[in-house]
Amino acid sequence: MKLSRFQSVCVPLCAAGQLVFEDFLRTEYSEENLLFWLACEDYKKAASETERAEAAKRIYAEFVEVDAPRQINIDCVTRGEISENIAQPGPNCFDRAQSLIYGLMENDCYPRFLKSEIYQALLEQQ
Repeated sequence: MKLSRFQSVCVPLCAAGQLVFEDFLRTEYSEENLLFWLACEDYKKAASETERAEAAKRIYAEFVEVDAPRQINIDCVTRGEISENIAQPGPNCFDRAQSLIYGLMENDCYPRFLKSEIYQALLEQQ
């Protein structure tokens, strides 16, 4: 599988890069994108249906629901699909929204991050 530009730079940086990227997103008031994406990755690892249902409710309340504390910017169709499926969430419940948010980060936030002073400082530390 070919890695995207976002993945190819973010994966090697691991935890340090992730924290710096999150700090950068916070300065742009968009850290909810990364936090949602990470929550979805954890959601996919849920060991049981009960664990998955609890995680789905947390993700929905924090990121998806209208007026959620960290509401992500997704279209109403995607939000509606998640709302309909939240009572019995499957392993792919958030895939469409996660893909949309990933695209936003990859094409918008991440290129700006790569040009930022905070990223350049991280590179100098490596």
